[in-house]
Amino acid sequence: MGTRQEGIRQAVSTPPRPGAAPDGAGDDARRAAVRAEQEFVSRAYARLDEERAAAEVALRSGPGEGGGSAFSARVERTVVAEERARRLARLNAVERGLCFGRVDHRPDADGGSGGTVYIGRIGLRDENREPLLIDWRAPAARPFYTATPGSPGTVARRRHLHLRGRTVVDVDDEVFDLDGLDQDDRSALVGEAALLAALRRGRTGRMADVVATIQEEQDQVIRSGLQGVLVVQGGPGTGKTVAALHRAAYLLYTYRDVLERRGVLVVGPNATFLRYIEQVLPGLGETDVVLATVGGLFPGVRATAVDKPEVAVVKGGLRMVAFVEAAVRDRQRVPDGDLEVESDGMVLRVGHDACRRARDRARSLRAPHNVQRRLFVHDMLEALARDRAEQFARMTDEPLEQMAREGDLPDWIQELMEENPDEPLLDETELRLAKEALWHEPAVRAAIDELWPELTPQRLLEDLYADREALRRVGAEAGLDEAECDLLERPPGAPWTVSDVPLLDEAAERLGVDDRAGRARARAAEAERAEEERYAREVLQVAGLTEVEGLDAGLLAERHRDDGPPLTTAERAAGDRTWTYGHVIVDEAQELSEMAWRTVMRKVPTRSLTVVGDIAQTGSPAGARSWGQMLDRYVSSGWREQRLLVNYRTPAAIMRVAEDVLAAVAPEQTAPRAVRDDGPPPVAVHVPAARLPDRLGALVRAELDEVVDGAAGRLAVITSAARRAAVRAALPDAPAGATPEALDSPAVVLTCEEAKGLEFDAVIVVDPAGILAESPRGGQDLYVAITRATRRLTVVHHGDLPPMLSRLAPADGAR
Repeated sequence: MGTRQEGIRQAVSTPPRPGAAPDGAGDDARRAAVRAEQEFVSRAYARLDEERAAAEVALRSGPGEGGGSAFSARVERTVVAEERARRLARLNAVERGLCFGRVDHRPDADGGSGGTVYIGRIGLRDENREPLLIDWRAPAARPFYTATPGSPGTVARRRHLHLRGRTVVDVDDEVFDLDGLDQDDRSALVGEAALLAALRRGRTGRMADVVATIQEEQDQVIRSGLQGVLVVQGGPGTGKTVAALHRAAYLLYTYRDVLERRGVLVVGPNATFLRYIEQVLPGLGETDVVLATVGGLFPGVRATAVDKPEVAVVKGGLRMVAFVEAAVRDRQRVPDGDLEVESDGMVLRVGHDACRRARDRARSLRAPHNVQRRLFVHDMLEALARDRAEQFARMTDEPLEQMAREGDLPDWIQELMEENPDEPLLDETELRLAKEALWHEPAVRAAIDELWPELTPQRLLEDLYADREALRRVGAEAGLDEAECDLLERPPGAPWTVSDVPLLDEAAERLGVDDRAGRARARAAEAERAEEERYAREVLQVAGLTEVEGLDAGLLAERHRDDGPPLTTAERAAGDRTWTYGHVIVDEAQELSEMAWRTVMRKVPTRSLTVVGDIAQTGSPAGARSWGQMLDRYVSSGWREQRLLVNYRTPAAIMRVAEDVLAAVAPEQTAPRAVRDDGPPPVAVHVPAARLPDRLGALVRAELDEVVDGAAGRLAVITSAARRAAVRAALPDAPAGATPEALDSPAVVLTCEEAKGLEFDAVIVVDPAGILAESPRGGQDLYVAITRATRRLTVVHHGDLPPMLSRLAPADGAR
């Protein structure tokens, strides 16, 4: 760790290196370097334009007419066009900042001749098919990220190129071996390390694209192998989220054949966070990654409401597995006595014991509730049909028996009555027709549905939440006490909460879908698809496209099964609850409950995950206390952890305050070490509650004057829930809540939960004592709030300042 920290500090704070241009020559050297790099960048963009133009022409012209059968012709006419469209999309996605760096290797490295390599967002070749620009994910680009002063490898110099549009506006050099540079290069050394420049840049409301400033420990995360569970444990400002997102791009580049069909799922804490990161991956050329929150993991439901902490704890615990199972069993009932149903003027009966046997027989199937229901319905209809047949038989036989007793029955009728007394009243065909007729009677169907209804997950939980007696009955079976069951009660129509989504998913597993007709169609379609895949394989072989990246016969056949446009991985996955991904990234993973982890793990049976978070920041009362608590039960072979220990975002003065908070609420955790020591010290402002509207507005205006520069610069007011209404009243023009639109405003009002994962130039924390008191994890929430700032921090309090914030300097309400 010592070498890496030393290298980082040198990268952000060391004086000019020997051999760099002196101050008097600095401007000339910089202009010369910019001109030289502009020549290369212009050449790279020209080549990009040529590639785009070629792809566009090819796409517009379309493929030639194919021969063979109808399916073969469809494949031959579209396969090349689809690849061209995919290539064009990638080329269009890398317009911004096409080239961002170069590496100069020592001439004598390993006996080689050295040379210069330019690094960019995509790989390009020149007109002679020689490498022009190296994709940042390629092995040849790795030294750009891994070289440090203590371990430079073959790198003599690393240069960062800063572009505005297609224009080079600045360059920064980091020299690792001055003797490895020729005299011209030595005289042209300019700038400071790119990392510090990136950190000083104003926030824009979205995550910064750090592909050009990735550090060594982040690069280790990005390039870690696909298999298994990688836990990225890092405190505030360590770059764990951007490292994880770049890891998604790297995995798709390196393991495209494995991941392209199944895709990558990124789970974030809220919609604002997804908006925050959504531009990072497309900027790297990867556009087919699914972004979702835990509240959006169940198709058809987009939950954003959050339960009270005590409710979230109950819903998030693993006892809810037994709770959902008991809820399903509770809907598989038998009547208190016999079942009686009126049909055609008759009262049909099924005995209580027969009902119980039908229920138990259906339960014995190793199948979900809605599939078991089919057997229950079958048995109940058969019992009703036989009872009706018996009643009809009695209606016919009783008059004849009376005549026989009175001696008025002819002998031939008597003989017929005595023949085959054990013959069933209904043969197989008659029984089938009788059951069908009964199933079409509303009274019969209603009676059976009352005993064993066909359920959706939504109906199961909504009915249960609205029924106190059922909640207590089901809860007792699952080990919940009455008080916990009462916490779950709510009226019908209440919005789904984030904590409900894992329960809906669990219910879907228990309920299943009785889709006999659909399965029959699927079997027929599968047979057709197998034939199409065989033919597609032959077509690819004939066309010489078997080695084309991203093409295989199965995917090709799937794309051509109907006449509609091909669906992306995101579109196919969005409506399919059972979709499984090739890799899953979970950010702010410490917030996921045990039930949420069950939902996530269903989506990645290969257990290929990147788990990103910070146990010290766990704010949810149902969240993780340790990674092992959540992961050990799912990963039998264990999981590996990569710790990020350097805080690149938060100034040291603010981190010292945060460290005091962390020491008070989670002394076993260690805060990351800040490498920035700039900006004003954080302050505390005492504002009586009655004066909050006037004083808060003035504070916000003053802070905005300091941090907003054109379109860049953002401020967040992070408040306790108790003071949220007062803060909103004081700042009527500032949007509030975790909405994507909030990031487009210079100032936004958030709670600690809503601010998680975000960063702002300036942060005003209102009512720290209230934040501490309103949740069992209030200390962690305050730690999160304080560490959102990248430049300036102000804490507003109306009572005594909590002792853990004693390091804050008092202020009179303005800087």
